[in-house]
Amino acid sequence: MRALEKLALPVLKSLNSELAHDLSILILKSNLASKPNNFTSKRLRTNLCGLQLPNPLGLAAGFDKNAKVVRQLVNIGFGFIEVGAATPLPQKGNPKPRIFRLDEDAAIVNRLGFNNQGIKKIKQRLDKYSSHGVIGINIGANKNSLDQTNDYCQVLAEIHSSVDYATINISSPNTKSLRSLQNQDSLRKLLLKIHKTKINFTDTLPIFLKIAPELTIHEIQEISALAVEYKIDGIIATNTTLKRTNLNSKNKIQEGGLSGKPLFTESNKILAQFSKELDGKIPLIGVGGISSAKDAYSKIKAGASVVQLYSALIFNGFSLVEKIIKDLDELLKNDNYTNVQQAVGVEREKWL
Repeated sequence: MRALEKLALPVLKSLNSELAHDLSILILKSNLASKPNNFTSKRLRTNLCGLQLPNPLGLAAGFDKNAKVVRQLVNIGFGFIEVGAATPLPQKGNPKPRIFRLDEDAAIVNRLGFNNQGIKKIKQRLDKYSSHGVIGINIGANKNSLDQTNDYCQVLAEIHSSVDYATINISSPNTKSLRSLQNQDSLRKLLLKIHKTKINFTDTLPIFLKIAPELTIHEIQEISALAVEYKIDGIIATNTTLKRTNLNSKNKIQEGGLSGKPLFTESNKILAQFSKELDGKIPLIGVGGISSAKDAYSKIKAGASVVQLYSALIFNGFSLVEKIIKDLDELLKNDNYTNVQQAVGVEREKWL
């Protein structure tokens, strides 16, 4: 795969960002860049809400929106994959261009707006997949929805038997009023509705909540309390940010959510604050700015049980996955940990 990357990465970086993304999906679909490579060890194997993971590195939602290359992504070495975001109805998303590389900052700005083929098409693909990896789905609401809370429950009811977990995405900045669902009253109504929907399932599907990085301590306390009350299984911290601090690229002026390296510190602070508030009651998934094993390890020590990445792949290619996993194993070994779970939250205070 490294030889192919050396040829493909310069070409992809020279193209329009969304075209480059679509081509990378085609390359994976062709199986040219995919061979079984599920690196694991006793130190890396971990349990997340009953899900047995070979390692704690996952792919964040946004890359494989329509579940086209799930098998290939598992083969690259990820411990788990999150597809989507999926909405009840297909939608085109926001007008193009809507993805922008910030090369000088190792960052991405996107304002995609939940472009996807709809949950029925995504479910068809997932049902054809013969699972040998942990697959989750990120759920969003349609842009013109009259009842966003109902959208989440509709997708959840449709897809629950086809995935290993589901993420309720209330933090994308690219769908109008979506982030208002993080407010206490709105979130309570949403979680109650999800809880009632889940009661009808015969399976015990873990439900995660994906939150924004622009939260106050008081908002973190409110969200934490509601997550415990309504038995949310995990919290993903964090989504992209609307802040633009200390950036050098010309594309910093573009509207949308910023991901990549500039998000790292901000997301770690939110992660650590949730870790403090929840104190082990609910596991955390750390995402935002990971581009190395050191970054992944930092999030784990800040309070994450597992981590996710996406933006760094755009700049470094998929061989980064194997490198991070192997380097993380060495970092744990050097610190005399026999399992990654022992490192969770050991440096939480550093980020508070």
